[in-house]
Amino acid sequence: MSMTLVTGATGFVGAVLTRRLVLEGIPVRVFRRAGSKLDLLGETAQEVEHIFGDIADDLALQQAMQGVECVYHVAGNIGFGSSRVRNRLMSVNVDGTAAVVNAALAGGIRRLVHVSSVAALGRPNRSDAILDENAQWQGSKSSSTYGYSKYLAELEVKRGIAEGLDAVTVNPSLIFGLGRKGENTRRIADQIRRKRMLMFPAGVTNVVDVLDVADGMMRAMKYGEVGERFVLAGHNLSWEEIFDQMARACGVAPPTVRLAPAAAIFFACFSEAGAFLTRTEPLLPRANARFMSAVNRYDNTFAREKLGWRPRPFEETAQRIADAL
Repeated sequence: MSMTLVTGATGFVGAVLTRRLVLEGIPVRVFRRAGSKLDLLGETAQEVEHIFGDIADDLALQQAMQGVECVYHVAGNIGFGSSRVRNRLMSVNVDGTAAVVNAALAGGIRRLVHVSSVAALGRPNRSDAILDENAQWQGSKSSSTYGYSKYLAELEVKRGIAEGLDAVTVNPSLIFGLGRKGENTRRIADQIRRKRMLMFPAGVTNVVDVLDVADGMMRAMKYGEVGERFVLAGHNLSWEEIFDQMARACGVAPPTVRLAPAAAIFFACFSEAGAFLTRTEPLLPRANARFMSAVNRYDNTFAREKLGWRPRPFEETAQRIADAL
């Protein structure tokens, strides 16, 4: 069986994908920094081949892709706030994707699955809008630098396709899973379990299980056609519903106070001002406050019909996280 390369294999999503690939008997090579943590891979770290390098290093990536047939480009950076964060987003998400595309073209890779985000679809212009794979980026005040970086990364993939690369893109929504303490959506679960989450945001978003994201990526590799885009969005839920289901799974009372959008923005401004004075990252950037106060709904019909993808109920995800904690 031919070798598969995974970038970002030590991260939240990449580790779940890598473990799944190894479980199914697929030979895996991971491309990572020498100092990356291996905790999320567990024993799987001993069952894969490791190649070291920076995600924006064309030469290192070309060496990593020697003898490789398929590539999952999962490496990416999530962040909001300072100019330092913005620079990192552009370097990793945009320049890194460009380097992966270049290496895949040079190496004659059979197929690349690029992991983007629903943030790259832009923001809906109406509260009743539902975005799908056909959505086109339109910059607005509510758009985040993260979303813009993922949009630019998708343009690099499209450039690669125009040059002959066989690539498909997946756009996960807000991903829930165990992950590392203090990172990603694990922070929400920890705060709710410890009864430190006193309020819920006013908005609506879409949630998906990290296990289902990995499954969708593998299905996209197998069944997708060049240039296709798959929205891996599980369930459109209000933040009140998300917090309520997570609290019930943890056996604690859910927060009952609704955080009004204006109050969220006020707190975010205060948080950013404090971060500027202390030269730290803000606890709640304005981009986060706008996101959690907005109504963002997504349609997964194409992924369900084309890939046979079936996201599990969020109640099941919440219970699995609570049991692990």
